[in-house]
Amino acid sequence: MSEPRQRGQSRSCPWPVLRARLPVLRWLPHYSLSWLQLDLVAGLTVGLTAVPQALAYAEVAGLPVQYGLYSSFMGCFVYCFLGTAKDVTLGPTAIMSLLVSSYAFHEPVYAVLLAFLSGCIQLAMGLLHLGFLLDFISSPVIKGFTSAASITISFNQVKNILGLQGIPRQFFLQVYETLRRIGETRAGDAILGLTCLAALAGLRAMKSRLPRVAGVEPLAARISYLIVWTSATARNALVVLFAGLVAYSFQAMGSQPLTLTGSIPQGLPAFQLPHFSMDTPNGTIPFRSMVEDMGIGLAVVPLMGLLETIAIAKAFASQNDYRINPNQELLAMGFANILGSFVSSYPITGSFGRTAVNAQSGVCTPAGGLATGALVLLSLAYLTSLFYYIPKAALAAVIISAVVPMFDTGIFRTLWRVKRLDLVPLCVTFLLCFWEVQYGIVAGVLVSGILLLYSIARPPIKVSEGDVLLIQPGSSLHFPAIEWLRDTVCNHALAASSPRSIILDCRHISSIDYTVVVGLTELLQELRKHGLSLAFCSLQDPVLQVLLSADLEGFQHFPNWEEA
Repeated sequence: MSEPRQRGQSRSCPWPVLRARLPVLRWLPHYSLSWLQLDLVAGLTVGLTAVPQALAYAEVAGLPVQYGLYSSFMGCFVYCFLGTAKDVTLGPTAIMSLLVSSYAFHEPVYAVLLAFLSGCIQLAMGLLHLGFLLDFISSPVIKGFTSAASITISFNQVKNILGLQGIPRQFFLQVYETLRRIGETRAGDAILGLTCLAALAGLRAMKSRLPRVAGVEPLAARISYLIVWTSATARNALVVLFAGLVAYSFQAMGSQPLTLTGSIPQGLPAFQLPHFSMDTPNGTIPFRSMVEDMGIGLAVVPLMGLLETIAIAKAFASQNDYRINPNQELLAMGFANILGSFVSSYPITGSFGRTAVNAQSGVCTPAGGLATGALVLLSLAYLTSLFYYIPKAALAAVIISAVVPMFDTGIFRTLWRVKRLDLVPLCVTFLLCFWEVQYGIVAGVLVSGILLLYSIARPPIKVSEGDVLLIQPGSSLHFPAIEWLRDTVCNHALAASSPRSIILDCRHISSIDYTVVVGLTELLQELRKHGLSLAFCSLQDPVLQVLLSADLEGFQHFPNWEEA
């Protein structure tokens, strides 16, 4: 007799499935007032960083600054319900803005459509459990891309620091034109920009060296710590506020030596479907042509967006002892980009800087994103008129301060010590990204793939000479490697003056395929023609079963080579 069901339990309870698909159900039933207080503080602190960064990253993407704010709130709301990492915050980032600049051609219609299509691709990948595809993008490729992006984005902002106009966006032309026209530098922009950079660097250094204050310290010490910590954490907002006050003061005095952000449309964006065509003076660009224009960006943007989010989530998950589900992150990213496109957002991803602020502020659940998103909405609704006075040099300083740490100065030295061959995809990606981002990423992935395939096709094979010839492959055998194994065995076996037995030690071989079986059959036949015998030892059960099923002529196997 079956056991009686517990009260309220149905035959097919959907609760585990809902918990898996809606991570909010894992923490919401246990939510407490103490968590609310910490989440609120963390969310508002992140919001003070998110607003000025949003304005700045829109400049990197080549879009009007309001699109940075349009992209900064929907991801916060969606990730609260679907995200698996309590620290991660979604929004515009330097890397994603650079990619949008490359594939959206500085057109808001293209950027919003790119967000919608990227979200659809990420959603499909999550439903099909294709998160493993990210494993094929190696760390050297990522490091090469982020280091090149750091230089590209930083130099792209030099023109705003110097107050130069009409500088092209292509990196090499940008370098040439900036150096050629450096004599046209506006003194006001240069002084303010460098001052903001120094202030941001000083506040960052202050925060990194700030000692922890214990609860037993005097009240004055704890208050001083809180003031310094808040100032250093919200340094972007403070610097932009200071620069805006300076610009407003000049405006009030009737002179303006600074280049200002200018007017920003006030109010929230309309909730509507993205446009699937674009009207131009020469006619309408249809949806198909827009997709063709985006090209490989429809693969690069979703993958790089997810890669950035997963890398950040794993980094903070390891510190806080929780696990990340890549496929669930794909679903969260997909929904965030799809719904974001309905409010004129360009593609978003996880932000390392804002996630670090979130974690350091003591966030307890993803609900902190609700406070961040609400602060961005309030800014859009009531503060856009004040953004007019924000100098472009100050926003440029915010961007440079955010992306300079992305350049990993030690990666070249580390790879030289660990594995020098990994420098090849790193350097290929790094150099080609200065030409075109997509070429650098694709070339780096291809080079990494070739190196991976070469290691599969040429596995290490240890050869021990003696009364018997002992051949020991160092890894599993796949079809590209069988000719390498045959050549190694024949070269050593046939080179001896007197015939001797050959033992193939298979302890490291966990799987073989049909081509390997055919190759081993031909190897046995070739050795028999020369009066030589081949025995197999230390076969793992799956491999043994395959070889027995193949019914190889002359097949012999032993538990270990001493018995052969």
